Amino acid sequence: MDQPIIEIADLPKGTQSSDVIAALESGKVLYLPTFGFTPTSEELRLFRPDMRDPKSRNISLDANGGLKGAIDDAGARQALTAMMVRFREQAEGLLGTLAPCYTGKMKRGPVSFRPSVVETRVQSWRADDRRLHVDAFPSRPNRGERLLRVFYNANPDGVPRVWRVGEPFETVAGRFLPKLKPYSRWQARALSMLGVTKSLRSEYDHLMLQLHDAMKSDADYQKNAPQVKMPFPAGSAWVCFSDQTAHAAMSGQYMIELTVQLPPSEQYDPQASPLAILSRMTGRQLV
Repeated sequence: MDQPIIEIADLPKGTQSSDVIAALESGKVLYLPTFGFTPTSEELRLFRPDMRDPKSRNISLDANGGLKGAIDDAGARQALTAMMVRFREQAEGLLGTLAPCYTGKMKRGPVSFRPSVVETRVQSWRADDRRLHVDAFPSRPNRGERLLRVFYNANPDGVPRVWRVGEPFETVAGRFLPKLKPYSRWQARALSMLGVTKSLRSEYDHLMLQLHDAMKSDADYQKNAPQVKMPFPAGSAWVCFSDQTAHAAMSGQYMIELTVQLPPSEQYDPQASPLAILSRMTGRQLV
């Protein structure tokens, strides 16, 4: 398996690097050993697991500035919002530097702050992100839009955030696609009418969700599939299309992450998108 993690010691200046964008769009992880964001001394007071509402998986700030998942403390919520807005600005600037061809084409998504210890969280197998997977969401069909994410290990005690990164998307799809349940349009309509999904689930969304679940539920695949273990140091950042990169978060605490969406037609190479790959493999239009 080719090296799935590409270290970028120096950011490109002036002109975009086609090699960097090609690596990103092929599903590789771009690793930056240092990143300009540093929590202030006041913000470090927020680095406590009890900042998160126990009923929520993470603390998130939506594109309109709405904060969810935090404790009911006005001062803490204001400080969390300010920190996450500041992170968003720097992370969006990073994406503009790495891939200026995406500028003006990305749809702003949420910022999340994850104060919990990864390795001790108790979750169902489907929600357990310690298992290799590609991102897909049951209630939010995206009809092929890309999920581009900037991750930052904000751990103030120097604890790394350990990931596993797996094989290329086309290899994963080739392994599981023959086993996936066929798409049912009437079921998709029913889910939409009942409010289970926020919009109609396309065949692409169905396949991605099935792929996510098939990967996570296969114990042999989790153990024996080609993969690389990477401890991302505190203070480092990494970027990937999480709907394409097979990944698993194994351990760590205190991560901040930005998600943006990008239409596959706006990629440097639209044929590298999961939508294009799955369309070629199935021989039909999926959205």
